[in-house]
Amino acid sequence: MRTRLRIRVESIVQGVGFRPCVYALATRRSLGGCVANDSQGVHIEAEGERDNVERFLAALEREAPPLAVIARVTSHVMPPQGDTRFVIAPSHRGLERNAFVSPDVATCADCLHELFASADRRYQYALTNCTNCGPRFTIIRDMPCDRATTTMVAFLMCQECAREYHDPMNRRFHA
Repeated sequence: MRTRLRIRVESIVQGVGFRPCVYALATRRSLGGCVANDSQGVHIEAEGERDNVERFLAALEREAPPLAVIARVTSHVMPPQGDTRFVIAPSHRGLERNAFVSPDVATCADCLHELFASADRRYQYALTNCTNCGPRFTIIRDMPCDRATTTMVAFLMCQECAREYHDPMNRRFHA
């Protein structure tokens, strides 16, 4: 039996890789729907077989990215719409801004490895970071947290960085 849930996740869930995590959890369970940042946290609609949707909901907190801090998850049943594909939707702005911003975080082990691997394209690049590390609080200008609302908007990405930034399965997705 198919079901659809509207889910809200609140606290530190923006700028920490939460949307790509949700995307991966949903696609592994063959769910349709979407995930998006908004001014209060993350909004998800997930549709599929009831057991898969329930497993997805349970996994949200258990398998959240390392920098995510989840204060509250609420869900409401909706009528199924027939979605079979899961997408990361554009962010929504709202009047009331209640989403929290992650603090700046020290460079993670994966980025440190790249920083010191002479064959890596990020070798000795001082600004190396990903969704698991780097600046957050010091670069954010507004919520929801997207590149366009950070101080990074003025910097153009090279072709390879842009590819990583737009790949939801990459640890640099929207980093």
